[in-house]
Amino acid sequence: MRALVWHGKKDIRCDTVPDPGIEESRDAIVKVTTCAICGSDLHLFDGFMMGMKAGDIIGHEFMGEVVEVGAENRKLKVGDRVVVPFTIACGDCDQCKAGNFSVCERSNRNRDLQDKAFGHHTAGLFGYTHLTGGYAGGQAEYVRVPFADVGPVKIPDGLTDEQVLFLGDILPTGWQAAMQCDIQPTDTVAIWGAGPVGQMAIRSAVLLGAKQVVAIDCLPERLSMARAGGAVTIDFEEESVIDRLNDLTQGKGPDKCIDAVGMEAHISHHHPDSIYDRAKQAMFLETDRPHVLREMIYVCRPAGILSIPGVYGGLVDKIPFGALMNKGLTIRTGQTHVNRWTDDLLRRIQNGEIDPTFVITHTVRLEDGPAMYRTFRDKQDGCVKCVIKPQQLH
Repeated sequence: MRALVWHGKKDIRCDTVPDPGIEESRDAIVKVTTCAICGSDLHLFDGFMMGMKAGDIIGHEFMGEVVEVGAENRKLKVGDRVVVPFTIACGDCDQCKAGNFSVCERSNRNRDLQDKAFGHHTAGLFGYTHLTGGYAGGQAEYVRVPFADVGPVKIPDGLTDEQVLFLGDILPTGWQAAMQCDIQPTDTVAIWGAGPVGQMAIRSAVLLGAKQVVAIDCLPERLSMARAGGAVTIDFEEESVIDRLNDLTQGKGPDKCIDAVGMEAHISHHHPDSIYDRAKQAMFLETDRPHVLREMIYVCRPAGILSIPGVYGGLVDKIPFGALMNKGLTIRTGQTHVNRWTDDLLRRIQNGEIDPTFVITHTVRLEDGPAMYRTFRDKQDGCVKCVIKPQQLH
């Protein structure tokens, strides 16, 4: 089969690789009909995540048709159409039973390796480093899905791939980011980053009843999309984020803040700490660029909540922990517990409350994937979200 394969920093290729097969009795093999490039895939492309090996198949946002099932899989049958969550959950451990699927205690087959890096391991993830299990990803024609009697979401007739694909990652990620904020009708919710996850967080915060949602970015196409979703926008290249947020909240600061950027915060010439982060990163003294974290801690209203769906991989520096503690801020973060939210979100899609297709700007073939990584990373051609059709040959 064909798949997008990681060969090193900034080196993604469309290769011919062996077809996947059933390895465990609860497995399924899915023929991928649609997949997508996620912002966190760029951390692999840019070489910021440890644990990658040349030859790894990447991608964790995908869906398709079941073509084979293991002997003990009673949930799926050949022909079922499914969206596969990026987090791999066993369904049986204490964390899965509590709904904490992204920290499943059994699905990370390299748990000893991650224990050393993080203290305790998290769940296995598709196509996302050997620290999270080294599983082959979904930017491919076919993919093996372990514990396939737990994770995959069966899709009813009448919905297109594009309507439901994002149930596997960015839609529940944006939704969880907003849910972690415990949004009240009087709240101003500020969201840093108006990329795909930020866009879903904007619409989630609106659906959950926030009084005011503010989106912070610098790209015109993203800011326009955010305004269409009901947000007030701030272009951080044109004005002070802190001053504008204080103006919008009568000097109190936003009640809830969401970091939908993560470890690769944009380097702005207006912020000396951004230049500092870039220098430390170049000298391998820091892995992640935490400008957004610093800004959220500074501007958030005392007793507010910081929600962090943006991915961080290692070490950050100069975090104003004194401000965090003395202001009584609460931090809520983590990879998304996808299956905790999918039933509700699927119903909302069916009912027309949200149509996730708005975020798609590009659709390409699998062989065009390597070039699209650069287009997406460099924000060229108005690219906000790219989907890939692995079965499309021409």
